[in-house]
Amino acid sequence: MDIVHTPVLLQECLDALSPVGEPFEREPFMIDSTLGEGGHSEAFLTKYSDLRIIGLDADPNIQARAKERLAPFGSRMNFHLGWFNDFYANYPGDMPKPDLILFDLGISLFHYEKSGRGFSFRQDEPLDMRLNPDAGPSAGDLVNSLSSAQLADIFYIYGEERYSRRIAAAIERERAQSKIETAAALADIVYRSVPAAYRHGAIHPATKTFQALRIAVNRELNRLPEALPAAFNVLKCGGKMGVITFHSLEDRIVKNYFRNLSKVCICPPEQPICICGGVPHAELLTRKPLGPSGAEVAVNSPSRSAKLRVIRKLRDISAQSAALIAPENV
Repeated sequence: MDIVHTPVLLQECLDALSPVGEPFEREPFMIDSTLGEGGHSEAFLTKYSDLRIIGLDADPNIQARAKERLAPFGSRMNFHLGWFNDFYANYPGDMPKPDLILFDLGISLFHYEKSGRGFSFRQDEPLDMRLNPDAGPSAGDLVNSLSSAQLADIFYIYGEERYSRRIAAAIERERAQSKIETAAALADIVYRSVPAAYRHGAIHPATKTFQALRIAVNRELNRLPEALPAAFNVLKCGGKMGVITFHSLEDRIVKNYFRNLSKVCICPPEQPICICGGVPHAELLTRKPLGPSGAEVAVNSPSRSAKLRVIRKLRDISAQSAALIAPENV
């Protein structure tokens, strides 16, 4: 099988999310919330011989590749097709609470190189970008239907694109002539709409626009604040949860949520008496996020912006405290 994607921070994940020692029992249970081609799961199953995993993914095509790759592990590996926020919100009642939960919020290289859905501005493919190719509007739908102001907001908020308005205006002009149908066509519009100096920077001028569209199409920054508390809720006390992020918006959500979980008191400043119990809900196992080594970046350049944050659950969150700890939305 031709494996395309190299999992990032692999050794850091194996060490930080080790299911060895107290409080873990025999046959610990892990949920790989973003299975992809199965690289992280394969490494965990190989290193920890009594570990069981269920892998989640919204894309049936990449899940089929993971099933083939992980078949040698037999019944130790199971699969669920769907978005992670939906899975945790409707956690199966007959499933045990997990000892370990991992989120890798990066997009698999498979999607850029093999999916044929227009994730890459370097490919002449249909402008789709949906991780689940059968659900919701595509990137082409957004580009051809949203107003210039709406597109500019997407590019600026989700991509931090400084020329968001110029790019959106250029898209509006171009689609008035003919529908924008391919990733290559959109990339060309972006390239021609920005200043000449911007075209020759460290990254392709369409990079941030494509990132923003992908985030919007797949509701990535809406799903994350929903998934984190739902996942923490089902995590076993004493269990660990790790999240790998790749850009500042998602990392801010994770960092602030983990920080709130680890606070001794989460009551608002105006609250005269502590009502939350004065005990943290989680222990921060990574005071600062773990990043890739120079050696990893040298052989796997997409890892350069990866950050891993890990917590250990100490106690459940009461309904009274949930709103005070809830992650922010972007």
